Amino acid sequence: MPQQIKKLLIVFTIVFGIFFIIKYALKPKSFGEFGHYRGLAIIENENKQVKYVGIEACNECHDDIVSYKKEGPHVNLQCEVCHGPGYLHIQDPETNKLIIPSKRENCGICHQKNAARSENNITQVDLKEHNVENKCIDCHKSHNPYEFKD
Repeated sequence: MPQQIKKLLIVFTIVFGIFFIIKYALKPKSFGEFGHYRGLAIIENENKQVKYVGIEACNECHDDIVSYKKEGPHVNLQCEVCHGPGYLHIQDPETNKLIIPSKRENCGICHQKNAARSENNITQVDLKEHNVENKCIDCHKSHNPYEFKD
């Protein structure tokens, strides 16, 4: 066998050996219990604090807003998309206030003109040109933006 091939085999053997040692050292003990997953991941996720509670929890206290929102285009939008996670708010509403989105950028997350987004599903505006002196909520009602303020 040529000498350069022997040297290459030695290098490959060392590289593969280092790879398998690192793989063994870094692989979690519970990996592979349920196929190509870590078995302990289920327990770790169970122990995490819940942050999003869903629209049903919002309905318990804010049924007036929910019924009003049903008349507009945001009917399928979860409250926490705009107002943030509601878990702590439900535990103590006075201390843990939710986000009240009032900046143009808040509405722009979904409504900023974007060529990759279908205009059939979401109304889009160019925030750099559309009524730039005002916040969106100065003219539009946030829970039903097709309805304008007086």
